[in-house]
Amino acid sequence: MTSTLAEETTWPRDRLDRDYSARATVTPERFEAEMVRYRALSDAVRGPWATHLDVVYDEESGQTLDIFGTGAEPRAVFVFIHGGYWRMLSKRDSAFMAGVLARHDIATVAVDYRLAPEVSLAEIVREVRASIAFLWKNGRRYGIDPDRIHVGGSSAGGHLTGAVISGGWHEAFGVPEDVVKSALPISGLFHLGPISQSFVRDWVSLDEQAIRTLSPFENLPASGCPIVVAYADSEAEGFKRQSREYDHLWRQAGFPSTLMEIPDRNHFDVILDLADEDTALTRALLRLVGGKAA
Repeated sequence: MTSTLAEETTWPRDRLDRDYSARATVTPERFEAEMVRYRALSDAVRGPWATHLDVVYDEESGQTLDIFGTGAEPRAVFVFIHGGYWRMLSKRDSAFMAGVLARHDIATVAVDYRLAPEVSLAEIVREVRASIAFLWKNGRRYGIDPDRIHVGGSSAGGHLTGAVISGGWHEAFGVPEDVVKSALPISGLFHLGPISQSFVRDWVSLDEQAIRTLSPFENLPASGCPIVVAYADSEAEGFKRQSREYDHLWRQAGFPSTLMEIPDRNHFDVILDLADEDTALTRALLRLVGGKAA
């Protein structure tokens, strides 16, 4: 399928840098404050809701995940994949929604993966897919229903969410094509062509093959799960375009998708709406896990 996003690769570097610079949309002080909030809100749920910490999900890389809010019976799970342009943050910053979801009998998993430039984006995608395969194969021993796996992530985590609902990888990992039942990519990146020509290439190298194989836009599944594609109203323009086109692509393929622009939020604080039960984003997630798109 064609996309105007592919045309962006011919744009001047300064325009791409501007359109894909999330940090440029907030002050340095605001950015640092939001990073502190990620960790503080995530730490606050560890005591009351953590049930299994530092579970190794991939022997090859040694990467781990944290599990929150499981009970006596296996529960649906929301797997959260953190952002940070594939080069920063961790699962310690990524559990702030666990308390809200646990009160609805939904488990939360926060996933770690190695960061660029230590490893390639292809390896990061492999590791995140391995985490989903691990939960499908081993979830019950940790109180997770493997038939009710739902996935979401923000920014680079939105891209990685797209990677796990893309087609073509399931057989190699020994999981069914419908292993993910719904997804919530927030402020994601779904076509990597423009990114490959921006400042991001300072730490992520993407050739044409990598763009084709790692772009969710280029790798639709045979049958797509329900998704909600969300972004903040004060996003950099590139993130808005990518979200709108991914939603359009999903619906054009006949798959269920809802597009949400979240008012009065920026690229960094929009995801924190999931720590508050009374937000449109949380309500959309609860409807997804309950089986209905927003």
